[in-house]
Amino acid sequence: GFKMYWVNPCNFNSTELKDIEYIVSYYFNKIEYTRFDSSVGHYVGYTEYGVKQAKYFNKDTAYVSSMKAQKETYCQHNIGIWYS
Repeated sequence: GFKMYWVNPCNFNSTELKDIEYIVSYYFNKIEYTRFDSSVGHYVGYTEYGVKQAKYFNKDTAYVSSMKAQKETYCQHNIGIWYS
């Protein structure tokens, strides 16, 4: 069968927002096809399908803004818990 999944790690070296990176990587059959990276600020496609997906996601500025906000709402919140 075919397998589609995503991972969304928070990379950090302190609890400071400037030191946190939020990433969402989408995979199909172990091949990453699209990624959102808070350091870049938008989606990037790595395959023909991924480029189409990235364009689609990036057109929705409200959605991209909500993804950028995850760095603070998801990552920074949980990192604070991990550090305590």
